[in-house]
Amino acid sequence: MDTIEALRAIVGESGVLGTTDIATRSAGFMRPDTLKARALVRPRDTGEVSQAIRWCHGNGLRIVTQGGLTGLVHGADASPDEVILSMERMRVIEVIDPVQRIAVVQAGVTLQALQEAVEQHDLSFPLDLGARGTATLGGNAATNAGGNRVIRYGMMRDMILGLEVVLADGTILSSMNRLIKNNAGYDLKHIFIGSEGTLGVITRLVLRLREKPQSQDVAIVGVPSFEALTKLLKHVDSALGGSLSAFEVMWQSFYRLVTSPPARGKAPVSQDHPYYVLIECLGADARLDSERFVAALETALEAKLISDAAVAKSDNDRGAFWSLRDDVAQVVVGGMPVVFDISLPLAAMEQYVEALGGDLKAGLGEHRLWIFGHLGDGNLHVIVQVPPQSYLALRPKIEALVYGPLGKLGGSISAEHGIGLEKKPYLSVCRSEGEITLMRALKAALDPDGVLNPGKIF
Repeated sequence: MDTIEALRAIVGESGVLGTTDIATRSAGFMRPDTLKARALVRPRDTGEVSQAIRWCHGNGLRIVTQGGLTGLVHGADASPDEVILSMERMRVIEVIDPVQRIAVVQAGVTLQALQEAVEQHDLSFPLDLGARGTATLGGNAATNAGGNRVIRYGMMRDMILGLEVVLADGTILSSMNRLIKNNAGYDLKHIFIGSEGTLGVITRLVLRLREKPQSQDVAIVGVPSFEALTKLLKHVDSALGGSLSAFEVMWQSFYRLVTSPPARGKAPVSQDHPYYVLIECLGADARLDSERFVAALETALEAKLISDAAVAKSDNDRGAFWSLRDDVAQVVVGGMPVVFDISLPLAAMEQYVEALGGDLKAGLGEHRLWIFGHLGDGNLHVIVQVPPQSYLALRPKIEALVYGPLGKLGGSISAEHGIGLEKKPYLSVCRSEGEITLMRALKAALDPDGVLNPGKIF
């Protein structure tokens, strides 16, 4: 039977797109190319996902699951002979329970949609990232997304209580646990969180919610040195009594990029400082929290940990400050960016960045380097922009320079974006031979025929 005809028998006429329609769709964020696949199937529930996967498995077709296509490592790329399984019609928020403080959602629900829905119940879902309007919760789980508030709330893994997953042969594994504490045997959800769709397709999730913060204090500060940065992190975390929710650092080059035309952002403090930090505190008492926040900044200024500060006075100010950190789209202006997310011990960061800058200058010629990220979590985003005509030739050299030193420094090639296709050659930098062997064994046990997201990770 024809693939499209067979899949339409499962999900309906409008639930499957052919090659012509697929080719009109973007391959993802900051991607100039379009999708490729034999068919794109759009199920509406777990049952349809199961039937579609079972049919593909039985007919020797491989499957690539897609969410919001906001990934940056080509982890959801499909070839022309593969089937794309899109979660775009699985966008039901099934339950919001204010007493148990949980939400039950389908995998295609976007992060922002859940954030807005739970806010109506005076609750919050604290995972947050720049692609919140497009990124799906299933994709967040499959990549173990991090984002802006990991320092307080942890990664996506820490917010998932239960999952429903479809395995490579179509078997439904339902582990929709609603309890914070459930220590009965293996916690199977962790096998699938961060597995990038290679072990199973996540279709539904039980997510832990938190009480909605009653205050939000935000500042952008200029910092005179890297030593001051690390001391400032300890200072504000201690002074704010556990309410520090974000410590986002921007190197001077990135701050200037997002506060100079053609960027629309305005510089809340001068562009002359070597480092900038966006500091956020979420609390329960607007007046007391604000006083404590300002006091923490004042003592940091007295201790010369900061050189200047701008404190948000309104929601508009807070939005404007965060928009600077989120304005990553500026890196595509005037060239082609090579984007990395790495993690490092804090003590190794300054040495690493200085050495990388020198190596790039010596080895590349014309380029621009921007660094920013979740320093409180040990996560840096490194972006190297080169001329479009040099991109393909220079990319392997850039990757070697960025990834090469990480092993000796105890770092990782991926803090939160995953491995996908892009980072496969470098997995051994931060994973031992024994770890990779066990990963392969898990893949062989759960997907022996290589049906799910083939060729990714290793």
